[in-house]
Amino acid sequence: MSTEQQSGNDAAGPLLVERDGDVVTWTLNQPATLNAISDDEVIDAIVDAVAEVNRDQSVRAVILTGAGRAFSAGGNVKDMASRSGLFGGAAHTQRVGYREGIQRIPRAMYTLEVPVIAAVNGPAVGAGCDVAMMCDLRIASTAAFFAESFVKVGLIPGDGGAWFLPRVIGPARAAEMALTGDRVDAATALEWGMVSRVVEPEELLTEARALADRIAVNPPIAVRMTKKLLRESSRQSLDQLLELSAAMQGIAHHTEDHHEAVAALLEKRPGEYRGR
Repeated sequence: MSTEQQSGNDAAGPLLVERDGDVVTWTLNQPATLNAISDDEVIDAIVDAVAEVNRDQSVRAVILTGAGRAFSAGGNVKDMASRSGLFGGAAHTQRVGYREGIQRIPRAMYTLEVPVIAAVNGPAVGAGCDVAMMCDLRIASTAAFFAESFVKVGLIPGDGGAWFLPRVIGPARAAEMALTGDRVDAATALEWGMVSRVVEPEELLTEARALADRIAVNPPIAVRMTKKLLRESSRQSLDQLLELSAAMQGIAHHTEDHHEAVAALLEKRPGEYRGR
């Protein structure tokens, strides 16, 4: 990871994108605002990055992290105070603003075809917490904490947090976070299953990359379809999911990577997968 991506460089844009082999790293890059994500420029950058990965079948995993000391502070509180941007206008225009603004992030993240790992380097607050929950896996720095803090500013989770958070930590703990707005430190997040591990700050991106590589080593078509099944399992009946699984399995059986994986297993060697 370059020094620029670790410290942030506002001139480089709101989202830094770096590719290393089969893995793409996205770095929220507005450290001066603690990587607030309510501006149109940030939203556009995230939506565009998702579309680009979905188009590029050679990408096998994504890491999402933040520049500077925060993962993301969520909405820009100064804009809330001045009632500007997303937080300005009449109630009916704000409704449209949310749908055509920050709500584009959860819709895009939900459609991201490859696994995405949140490397939570610092505070993940409000919408920042929710973006971490939109990821498939989370690794936290010891400096990280999570807060579903909308209620603290008299708001509700307007970005889909009430859908994502219970699916990660269960309804009771999600209710506790959303109704109190209290912080959850990294150790508690690990205990609750919000994150899969907690590491020292200097080890965070190394650990995230190691996990991404463990995913990327597998046949990429099967990985993308497995993620799709996991996503669909939350909203389909068993019969519906079994039918989708049968169709996807038929596709998987006819991939070159499946035949290579079976041959590699029998020959006791690593497989070489090309996404075909």
